[in-house]
This record gives sequence, C-alpha cells and structure tokens, in this order.
Amino acid sequence: MKLYNDNPTLDKKMLPEDKQGDVFFKEQLQAQQQDGQKRFYIESYGCQMNFSDSEIVASILQEAGYASTKYMDAADLILVNTCSIREKAEDTVRKRLRIFDKLKKERPGLLVGVLGCMAERLKAKLLDEEKLVDLVLGPDAYRDLPNLIATAEDGDKGINVFLSREETYADISPVRLSDSGVTAFVTIMRGCDNMCSFCVVPFTRGRERSRDPYSILAECQDLFDRGFREVTLLGQNVDSYHWEHPEGLEQVDFADLLEKTALIHPDLRIRFSTSHPKDITDKVLINMGKYENICEYIHFPVQSGSSRILKKMNRTYDREWYMNKIDRIYELLPNCAVSSDVIAGFCTETEEDHQDTLSIIEHSQYSMSYMFFYSERPGTLAARKYEDDVPLEVKKRRLQEIIRLQNQISFAHNKKDIGKTFKVLIEKVSKRSEDDFAGRNSQNKMIVFPRENTEIGQYVYVKVTDCTQATLRGHLVPAPAEA
Repeated sequence: MKLYNDNPTLDKKMLPEDKQGDVFFKEQLQAQQQDGQKRFYIESYGCQMNFSDSEIVASILQEAGYASTKYMDAADLILVNTCSIREKAEDTVRKRLRIFDKLKKERPGLLVGVLGCMAERLKAKLLDEEKLVDLVLGPDAYRDLPNLIATAEDGDKGINVFLSREETYADISPVRLSDSGVTAFVTIMRGCDNMCSFCVVPFTRGRERSRDPYSILAECQDLFDRGFREVTLLGQNVDSYHWEHPEGLEQVDFADLLEKTALIHPDLRIRFSTSHPKDITDKVLINMGKYENICEYIHFPVQSGSSRILKKMNRTYDREWYMNKIDRIYELLPNCAVSSDVIAGFCTETEEDHQDTLSIIEHSQYSMSYMFFYSERPGTLAARKYEDDVPLEVKKRRLQEIIRLQNQISFAHNKKDIGKTFKVLIEKVSKRSEDDFAGRNSQNKMIVFPRENTEIGQYVYVKVTDCTQATLRGHLVPAPAEA
C-alpha cells in the first residue's frame, strides 16, 4: 500500500510534517497573489486507484480554473484522497487532517476536503462531530466538486457521497500528477461485486461498472503520443471487466481489451491490477503470452492458504483451486512473476490455518507480497458476523513468519535472475545515486544500472550482475539480435 512518502503530489524536499509551512508560506502566497489564480493541493493514500482518482479530480479542478501546487501553504483548497482498507491508512489521514485544521485557523478562507473511501464511511464524523473538513466527496461524486466548493465558500458544508451505478469518468482526461512522463494509470472499471467479508470496497465504491473500451484506447493512445511508454490498467477486479455495446453489436471482455491496448504500439507496455483469482481466464493468459508488450506479471491475491478461512472470507475459491490456477499461470507463462496479498490472523484462524498460508506461499513462489495482519473494518460482513478473536500478539507473530518466508523466496527469486538480460523501461534516477537509473522489467522487478548515454523513457537492455531481496543490479548491454 502506498502512503505518504510515496505520494507523487508531494515534493521530496519537503520538511517533516511538524515543520511544513514554515519555509514556503510567504513566498508562495505572494506568487499566488500576483497571478490571482486559486490553487489546490492534494494528497493521496491507499491503492493505485486512489492515485488515478486524484488525477481525475485535478482535471475537474483545472477546468474550474484552479492550478495545482505542491505546497500546502500556497493552496486555497487542500484535498485528501483517502483509503479505508486498513486502520493504519485512516490513522495517517486523521493526523494529516489535524495539521490542515491548524492551517485553517491561521488562514481563514482555506478549504479542506476529504475524498474517496473514508469520505463515504465517516462523513458525519468528519463534518459534524470533529469539524475537521468543509467538503466530503465519495468516489462517484467528483464532478460535483466545483459546486460543493461554492457551497463551502458560502459557509455551508459541501457533501456528496452518492454511489453511482453508471459513473466511470470515461470522458474526463486526467491531469497526470506524476512528473515522470513515462508511466501512467488508466482506470478501466470502478466498484466491486465480490463482497469479500473483510473488505469495505463494495460499500465505499459501489457496484462494478466498466468503461467503454474505445474511451480507454483513446486515452492510452493519447498517452503514447505524449511520450508515455507504459500504462497500468486499473480496477478493483480488472478480470471481471465486461462491456457490451448498447445495441448488442459488440462485447469486449478483459482479454479482448488487453489485446486491443497492446495493438496501439509495440513500444507501449501494458500492466494491469488487480486480478481476482476467480475471474482470470486462459484467454487472458494466452493474450499475455501473445504480445511482448503485455508484461508478464500478475498480482494475484490469495489472502489465506486455508480453505476454511477462505470460505469465511467469502473468496469463492478454495486452497486446491487457487494452487491449480497458479500452476496454470506458470504453465502458460513460464517467465511470469506473480505477487500476492496475504492477511494474517483473520477471525478464528488457527495454527493449522496459518501453516496452510505458509505452504501456499511456498507453492506459489511469489516474487513479492503485500502482507498485513487482519484489522476489523466497521461495516464489513466480517465485522457483523465474526468475532475478531485472534490476539494481536499472535497476529503479529504469524505476520512476521509470513514476511520472513516471503523475503526468503523473493531473494531466491532475484538470485535466479543473475546473469540474465532484461528489457528495461527507464523510469527515474535511482534514489541512492544520481549516477544510476532505475526501471522495471516485464516481471515488475526494479533494476538499477549506470546511466551512461541513456535517458528516462528509453528502453534498454540490462544484464543482471547482483541483487538484493527487493532490487536487481546490472549494466547496459547491446540489444539481442532477435530484439
């Protein structure tokens, strides 16, 4: 889960939270007063979908006459795009809102708004009880933002958390907040129908609905024409993407969409996230193998390795079915890397259940995983039906065992890549040295290598010479003869 330090709307040079506002306030405010244009500042928390939504919000605000700023002290409007998936994310957002509340007291007229999943779930608490914000908008209400700003400027609270069955924002061209100009997120569907018992998403983002594929293709083509070289197709469950022409003339499933996107240009890389195991098909896997520019990487959340726990989670598959699907992925895509989500300590989980999780991680050989201990989310089916009865110290111990095993597998996974040569899209300067570039291969592994005569956005070939648990290290080599 990406949180504060990975926020693309925040400047890397900003001071710690308790010092923000001390340096840039006067200088930025003067610049703002000179050009007379109102500015917004936005932070994003949680999943990639939230970051994509922030780009939609930025586009709507730009149309309303706002400019973006990376400095909260220069902003007339501060927005926080929130996540309710885990308690830690909500706690982080609350801390930020308290900082913004202090800023509001110093600067009358400043508006603060909460967007996204927390907005829908905690609207009354944030607006009326704690009085931390002026605006509350759910994920389907972003078009209403200019109207709600006007309402808040008149002294009333602006709120819209209506969940739509139709809204996909297909006609909005997102403002790309990341400054890399190389990779971009493209939302292909919204909502979720799966009703996993631990998850709040169906309640905060509503039912599944898919975008018109031709609006998706147009967005991807535009990104490629502007120099972007990789798109990630996003949805709560991309494999359930399904669009049907209103007159029944055409149907497009996710495998079809993958193929259509890959055909835009061989130099446009395609990634996607997230897959629900129950929906991924051989057709998807075959199309992945058919096109070199569809990356051989699948995020394939397991959550638990115990059939009993999976049933309580309402995941709709059991242990054996999931393992067979993993085997099928590796059969059709031998070079594919698979990652996962794993939850430790779900309701009633026993040591035997925990051992089943460890063994399925071993079987699946994930390149990496997002690993958490269970935290009950209010309003979910699990919160209503089950007691959160696994002691916290047991959850933490089991989580550490999961992390230890996954780290071992990830390191072994990376060591197997030493001596291999990969096609890499250069994304950025390495965090550790300005003499190095960093980019990912098809398997979503980050590779660091000397810059030499290369530039960001370029494809290069890198031979791996060393690795850590998380990163590969290598040097540039000529393109293979068959490339």
